[in-house]
Amino acid sequence: MTGKPTVGQTMDAEEQDVIAAIERDDYRPVSVVTSAMRMSYQNAARHTMNEPRIKISLRLPESDLARLKAKALREGMPYQTLINAILHKAAVG
Repeated sequence: MTGKPTVGQTMDAEEQDVIAAIERDDYRPVSVVTSAMRMSYQNAARHTMNEPRIKISLRLPESDLARLKAKALREGMPYQTLINAILHKAAVG
């Protein structure tokens, strides 16, 4: 295969099933977030909400962004919030 890969070409069977369920309007998200994880995300958000925000551009492989969006959907949050929480957690150790 030549050319730029599409998201569908990099999805595993589980991801394809999720997309199919969404398209059938039959998707029911199931959160895999534990209470401790949710508290950690909320704590990170609280600590960063009052700080000035700087807009950046970030290039990610399409497949990584698709996985992040799917994970955010499963966890019931916007994907940019999830990315911000992951980056914050990595930055503060």
